[in-house]
Amino acid sequence: MFSRYIDNTYAPVVRKNLDRLIWGRLFSNACYRFAPPFIAVIARGLDVSVAQMGVALMIGEFAGLGSPILGRIVDKGNRVVSMTIGMIGITLAVVGAATSTTLVQFAISMFVMSGSKVLFDTSLIIWVNDHVPYERRGRIVGVIETSWALSLFIGVAAMGVATAVFSWRAGFAVGAIAMAISASFILSALPRHEAHAPVSDAVRGTIPRSGYLVFVLSFCLMGASQCISITFGPWFEDEFGFSSAGLIAVIIALGVFELVSSVGSARVTDTWGKEISVRRGAVLMVVATIVMAACTQLSFIAVPMLIIFILGFEFAIVSMLPLAANIVPTSGGIGLGLTVGAGTCGRAIFSTVATSLYDSVGPIAPALAAAGLSGVAALLVTIYARSDR
Repeated sequence: MFSRYIDNTYAPVVRKNLDRLIWGRLFSNACYRFAPPFIAVIARGLDVSVAQMGVALMIGEFAGLGSPILGRIVDKGNRVVSMTIGMIGITLAVVGAATSTTLVQFAISMFVMSGSKVLFDTSLIIWVNDHVPYERRGRIVGVIETSWALSLFIGVAAMGVATAVFSWRAGFAVGAIAMAISASFILSALPRHEAHAPVSDAVRGTIPRSGYLVFVLSFCLMGASQCISITFGPWFEDEFGFSSAGLIAVIIALGVFELVSSVGSARVTDTWGKEISVRRGAVLMVVATIVMAACTQLSFIAVPMLIIFILGFEFAIVSMLPLAANIVPTSGGIGLGLTVGAGTCGRAIFSTVATSLYDSVGPIAPALAAAGLSGVAALLVTIYARSDR
């Protein structure tokens, strides 16, 4: 299904296992992305406020601050073993979320899920880096990142249907089952004997000063995304009267356009240049959020702008990943781990900032915050493109 988008010049082991890896990534993304759109539904189930749920998600996101350490572990260890631990952790965390009776238990489950997903994602990307040269990674990463989009209109939509028919607990249960099945397919196929870091005499590099621009860029992009993704559910419920079924329809639409963006990135990022691609995505995010802030009470404008925002974000973040993995060319896990950690910090901080702003001011405040962060991201990638690396 996915391997047809890469030709025979890629390593046979990559082409053989790409479908399994993307399906695993899809279901892990779905488990990770399920809570924000349904934050109001889950909050009612746990008898807490949206702002309190925002704090729980913030705590969960902070697990990603361990990304630099996890990145170094993946650099030195067996990628398949790291993926295995990550997938098991995700599955157990989703089960924990489904059975939560208190906000504390839910927050702990989100923390475990976030940390486990960082380990799984980093291991997967570094495994790909071991088999694909830098100049060709834009396409392969773009194909892999279609799983982010597909996780919405396949994974989260299915979990949302279970939520609408039964409860949000059933939604998490669907995710846990899917994750366990996909993990078994991956582990039965990936060769373990060649999953260690390639033997190299290269000296481990240090992080260049320009690399820190990528870390802050990741913080801004992920923070901007969280401002919108964690508040559009309550916003559409409160302002437009959307039900769970209505949110599912929006989620499916978002997934379709995310997929378009991922495929577009896979096709043009290597041609346009990774920095230019990131900047164009960030500028699209700025435009969409400014219009959203001006039209928070008009659903026929707010919904299309939400879709455009997500399209821009997906294009920017997919184009940024090859930059992150090449910050330290001889140790891809270091740069990628720090980038993921910075992005996770952005998501964590703005999980609580955005929900607090929403409760106190309304949807205009999170939209403006997202516009500001997106604008800074566009500026940072421009500076990075002009820096000596």
